[in-house]
Amino acid sequence: MPFCVKCGAKLGDQARFCVSCGNPAAGDAPPAQAVEPLEYEIQGDNLQVARVYLKPDQEVYAEAGKMVYKTANVNWETRMSGASLGEKLLGALRRTITGESLFLTYFRADGAGEVGFAGSYPGKIQLFDLADGQSILTQRDAFLFAQTSVQFNVAFVKKLGAGFFGGEGFILEKLTGPGAVFIHAGGDFVEFQLAEGEVLHVDAGNIVAFDESVDYDIEPVGGIKTALFGGEGLFLARMTGPGRLIVQSMTINKLRRELAPGKTNADEHNPLNALSDIFTSED
Repeated sequence: MPFCVKCGAKLGDQARFCVSCGNPAAGDAPPAQAVEPLEYEIQGDNLQVARVYLKPDQEVYAEAGKMVYKTANVNWETRMSGASLGEKLLGALRRTITGESLFLTYFRADGAGEVGFAGSYPGKIQLFDLADGQSILTQRDAFLFAQTSVQFNVAFVKKLGAGFFGGEGFILEKLTGPGAVFIHAGGDFVEFQLAEGEVLHVDAGNIVAFDESVDYDIEPVGGIKTALFGGEGLFLARMTGPGRLIVQSMTINKLRRELAPGKTNADEHNPLNALSDIFTSED
């Protein structure tokens, strides 16, 4: 049975539109937007740098402070995203909600040029080559840089319990193609391709990114003993396919705890702090 390329819902064999999101079925979809491929190279192991080789007039935008270097013929400009004033203000509001800078930095080469990007702590860089209309959801602070054809938005967790106890708060970042988008998170990555109805339990703070078709919810860890002494808190994230899921081996909060020996090894998903941390990130 076919699935909607936007939300992952099941489609009937003769369906022209998705009943869940209204997206046209593949046969009725408008022509895909053509995006020039981005030439790049990721170097390093756990302190990676993405080297981007820009063609004349090719442009990318990045999170503020993520540039490592650039050639002299690459011009950069910090500005709000969006074509109109309304779009710029809306984009600024979205970025304020995620705790990021109001501005993004845009890089454009006069001729053939190069610019390098890296994360702010040890970890991996992952590419998502998104088709037209395809979206991924990422943890807050994961976005590194993307082609200007990629739209940056805010996604709210749909389920109340997942928002309170899911480790990421109520806010996620949503990136929609077409184009290449790069994200950064801690440690090493493990990638899963979940089949329809396949379930994976994950420590919520370790979730990096997932397709929009993957259902994100939480469930109790089990018995009282496991909840109190298992070290994973009271809840685990329940990820249900179909779709792609990427998990990180190290969160920034775990790294902070290991580097602060005077602090107790408290649970990073303590539900008693949930009400005050609704809009804060675990990573």
